[in-house]
Amino acid sequence: MATGSRIEAIVSSIVAVHPHEISALIHSFSCFFFILSAYFVVLPLRDEGAISLGLTNLPGLFVGSLALTLVAAPVSTVMFSLPNLSKGRALLLIHRFFSVSLVIFFILWYASSPGYSPSISKVSISDSIVKEDRKVEDNQSPAYSAGWGHHGWLYVSVRTGFFLWVALLNLITISSTWARVIDIMDSESGSRLIGFVGAGATLGQLFGSLFAAGTAWLGPFLLLFAAFLMELAAQASKGINQDTRHQSEELSSLRESIPAEHAQADGQARPAHTVSSPKSSTPTEPQLFIMLDGLRLIMSSTYLLYVSLFLWLSAVVSSFFYFQKVTVIAMTVASPIDRRRLFAQINSFIAIFILAGQLTLTGRILTVAGVTTAICSAPFAAFSNMVALSLWPTWVAVAVTETLRKVVMYVVTRPGRELLFTVVSQDEKYKAKVCIDVIVQRLGDATAAGIYKLLFSTLDRKASVVSLYALPVCFLWLVIAFHLGRRRAHLAKLQTVSGS
Repeated sequence: MATGSRIEAIVSSIVAVHPHEISALIHSFSCFFFILSAYFVVLPLRDEGAISLGLTNLPGLFVGSLALTLVAAPVSTVMFSLPNLSKGRALLLIHRFFSVSLVIFFILWYASSPGYSPSISKVSISDSIVKEDRKVEDNQSPAYSAGWGHHGWLYVSVRTGFFLWVALLNLITISSTWARVIDIMDSESGSRLIGFVGAGATLGQLFGSLFAAGTAWLGPFLLLFAAFLMELAAQASKGINQDTRHQSEELSSLRESIPAEHAQADGQARPAHTVSSPKSSTPTEPQLFIMLDGLRLIMSSTYLLYVSLFLWLSAVVSSFFYFQKVTVIAMTVASPIDRRRLFAQINSFIAIFILAGQLTLTGRILTVAGVTTAICSAPFAAFSNMVALSLWPTWVAVAVTETLRKVVMYVVTRPGRELLFTVVSQDEKYKAKVCIDVIVQRLGDATAAGIYKLLFSTLDRKASVVSLYALPVCFLWLVIAFHLGRRRAHLAKLQTVSGS
């Protein structure tokens, strides 16, 4: 009891929270912490598994994960709308389902690894892990692997399935948890509490990345730890049940406030949130209908078409960077253990700088520089980083440019991007946004996969040359960002004049 009171006192000193909101707030924070920790624990293992299948197959895996994302996007909506299943129970089952699935993938991964023997009791865990990594390193060159024929069918199936499954875990768990958190908040409580909840996701990314970096030698055994974290997320989700709304029962989407890109790094599948507002759709409206209506709104608005083009180019460049990162690391770092450790260390640096930037710079930069500068900063940084990678295609350059790019994106550009929707109508703000998140950005991901596969195969796998071909895309993105910022400023002035 004393510990609980102490925790409540600490939380109250950080965020303006009412006594009846503390329990739900702490459980929401904890749930996101455990989800993102689990995700970033297994992320390096996923990327290393993809490298082992050959870099030429990476875009195909990426497109497959996007296809699965589009199919699975409505799942959380369906789960939360079942009449005989409470929302709290549905969220618990979703998290537990993925916890069990990680245990199953551990068994399959270990069984499909080179040198696997059922009599594991005769060999220590550490020896078996080292043996696996040495065989993978000695028997193949993952950076130049021509195809999946280098491996058995079980090896290929497990690594492919795991790559797709991690994208699904990212989509469903984060989207479902946000849907539940939003369901117990209104606009007033959300504006006070949502930042603290998002901090749990950032800290989870940091913890998961640091843990994966320090224990990279564990290999597939990290799946068991991630499964344990997902079970903790399931337990924490039980406490997201105290309604923090006031007497007015108005539901409000907090989509602008959600740091969805915490699981968005590296061209990963982005969570598709079902949103609601008093003037638009209800939380249980089928997501397909929302997307179709959003597509109609986009096609009828020049401003939204520019927003869609801006976000499409953003997705193309972001995914292109992901392919470059994996390619350069695969070609310059020989050991699978070292690659997993490096992936995790890069994620750790990114999380540290993003957290520091969000706490100290975001609000000040937006206030002083404005939206146009904010949304132009990401394409400018991307252009500079592509030049750097073309001149210095090493893992050091990858680590520096990836950290710089994502810090600029999430500390400056991401908040500015959300402000683009403050000058549109309610229907455009909610329905068009869902369509852009689910369709437009994923089309950008698929486009990047196709372009990279073509360039990588025709340019003799020269990562430095491939980077140069992305420069025109970055420049076009910068031009669109500048024009969009000016249009947004003009619309904001018109709203001010009409309001006065």
